[in-house]
Amino acid sequence: MQHALADLEPAHRAAAAWRNAQAIADEDAEINAAIGRHGLALIEREAEAGRKPVNILTHCNAGWIACVDWGTALAPIYMAHDKGIAVHVWVDETRPRNQGLLTAWELASHGVPHTLVADNAGGHLMQHGHVDMVIVGADRVTRRGDVCNKIGTYLKALAARDNNVPFYAAVPTPTIDWEASDGLADIPIEEREGDELRVVRGLDEAGRPAAVNIAKATTKVANPAFDVTPAELIAGIITEKGIMPATREGMSRVWRR
Repeated sequence: MQHALADLEPAHRAAAAWRNAQAIADEDAEINAAIGRHGLALIEREAEAGRKPVNILTHCNAGWIACVDWGTALAPIYMAHDKGIAVHVWVDETRPRNQGLLTAWELASHGVPHTLVADNAGGHLMQHGHVDMVIVGADRVTRRGDVCNKIGTYLKALAARDNNVPFYAAVPTPTIDWEASDGLADIPIEEREGDELRVVRGLDEAGRPAAVNIAKATTKVANPAFDVTPAELIAGIITEKGIMPATREGMSRVWRR
């Protein structure tokens, strides 16, 4: 944006900034819609196999709050629902930020059947055959297909592998870092402040914002915000250019398209 505005007279910059912002938003919406169309094919395949509803587990928020119009991980779900395919979404709370609550709110707004679950319930649901696929978003992806996403994603991938549940990441290609090869070595993990764990925030009985301390301020806290899911645990990377294997060769196809 700064580059686009640098040579303009100050009086013209506001209008130009709005035009550029709209172009960025339109491009994002097109990318997300394409991700949705490719991911929809996976849900259709599960439905054709007799899974009614198709039970999908997701983690964090990767809907239209995060990405324009469709979101990434939620885009295939919205499209399946709109097409009349019976779907049900298991929504992880995604503590300590509780971003799964945003996902639950989104799905409710769209009329998509869903159930909010504790983060640690995912493995149990998979063991009992209640999950047909996992779809998550990503904050960063390496050129060999490692996926960095909200903390807890790696554990979902491990449980999915142990229970033969396909695990997918829905990823716009700009999220792929072609300079990063090894996710564990090349992606620094943000450490967030401790009160995210020590304090629970919500609404009191009168509907007013409230905070409750659940640990002393002196309690030592480790609060990594993200984790890395190795490529070998991922069934496929859903991009706007198609579904790619989470391998160096598969990711290179994205580069060539």
